[in-house]
Amino acid sequence: MKKKTKYTKGPIKEIKVLKRDFLPSPDQLAFKEDQVKVTMFLSKNSVEFFKKQAKKHDTQYQKMIRNLLDFYVMNQK
Repeated sequence: MKKKTKYTKGPIKEIKVLKRDFLPSPDQLAFKEDQVKVTMFLSKNSVEFFKKQAKKHDTQYQKMIRNLLDFYVMNQK
């Protein structure tokens, strides 16, 4: 059973504004780079998470993991 959200009357607490540009734009995700095949072990929970999300968004889970790693690397430079 899901826990229901309980709304209360009164002022809203402090709001945190996030940067608008923290996600890559579509053109940053559309290009193709040279790829290298690797073999790696991931936790079962991680793979299940990506498989569920991939099914939900009608895409491949490997592609989601690859995009996540590429995004991480781009933001470390």
